[in-house]
Amino acid sequence: MSDIDNAIASPATYADEARIHAIFAQLRKEDPVHWTAPEGFRPYWAITKYADILEIERLNDKFLNEPRTTLLNAQTEKDLAGMWGGPDPKTGRVEPFRTLVHMDNPDHRAYRGLTQAWFMPPNLKKLDARTAELAKRYVDRMMELGPTCDFTRDVAMWYPLHVIMSILGVPESDESLMLKLTQELFGGNDPELKRKDEDPGINTSTIMEFFNYFNNMTAERRAHPGEDLASVIANGKIKGEPLGDLESASYYIIVATAGHDTTSATISGGLRALIENPDELAKLKANPELLPTAVDEMIRWVTPVQHFMRTATEDHELRGKTIKKGEAVQLLYMSGNRDEDVFPDGFRFKVDREPNRHVAFGYGAHVCLGQHLAKMEIRAFFAELLKRLDHIELAGEPKRSHSVFVSGLKTLPVRYSLRAA
Repeated sequence: MSDIDNAIASPATYADEARIHAIFAQLRKEDPVHWTAPEGFRPYWAITKYADILEIERLNDKFLNEPRTTLLNAQTEKDLAGMWGGPDPKTGRVEPFRTLVHMDNPDHRAYRGLTQAWFMPPNLKKLDARTAELAKRYVDRMMELGPTCDFTRDVAMWYPLHVIMSILGVPESDESLMLKLTQELFGGNDPELKRKDEDPGINTSTIMEFFNYFNNMTAERRAHPGEDLASVIANGKIKGEPLGDLESASYYIIVATAGHDTTSATISGGLRALIENPDELAKLKANPELLPTAVDEMIRWVTPVQHFMRTATEDHELRGKTIKKGEAVQLLYMSGNRDEDVFPDGFRFKVDREPNRHVAFGYGAHVCLGQHLAKMEIRAFFAELLKRLDHIELAGEPKRSHSVFVSGLKTLPVRYSLRAA
């Protein structure tokens, strides 16, 4: 299956939804725990079944996030491990780029605890009015641009970006920079999104630009703390000690990037699904109380975070295969969310799907910290759009980004008519 192995690891494959879903469907049927050895990569197990993904996620003390968190080619792994120029004085090892998604307990529990209350529904209620106001602003922008626009580039990229930057405390004047750096980070293999002065892969200069920006923010918030999330991170402590520069900057980066790119991907992919399923669009417009279930269906349908990796700390049996200590597994959420055993009609988009226990946010200890905020933003946007929408259709061919890790539409041309608020 060398052709399949190379395809699973190729960013270009994920730009072709039909092809990648066909590959995953074949693996779920024929070899759901698949030993994968793509050219230029360290081998690993590709996990395509929903139940197996949950099993591994539950065993978070047996399958660790470190040292291999996402699928990178061998050269990029080597470059990242060495980019800090020397061993950490506390651990004696060279630290990689280290965010919450790279951590295991006890660090993961401690660092997640710094901001967890911020992202829980009781605290998010205070953002309802602001989110609704921003949703209206961006539907108004869509109306001004009409009767056509590139919905992804003109609207979907900017709305969740503005929400998360407002929460974090990044000034609006710097939002274009944050969008550019995020696209370079997640789209490093996409010919249109990658940094122009870099080879394909993880852009080390992009990461350093992020770090320089957020290290300056840390110093400013420690000198002049405010009410924003950046102040919480800058002044947070782990075991009585302030966060180091690496950990604090990494924390900002995961909030600033994952906090908008995945949500914009879901909003774009969700709108496309409604356009291509006009009966479901009509159902949702006629029954706006279905919006919460429709949002979960959009998230399942798009699955913007397509995978994470884990590494076994001991041998583990799964479907008659032995995952040996030290071997990595790739949890393919994109495949799990189409698993026929859980979603018998998984290739149908249904705004009233219940139950819908998708794994787009992961599962267990590492479930997405920002899931409630993401759902709130998506609900607010479509609540505003659908009540004003008279007609919408595709005005060109949508295109997905070339990315194995986080992906979505990079362009969605639409033609539409909207009413004033």
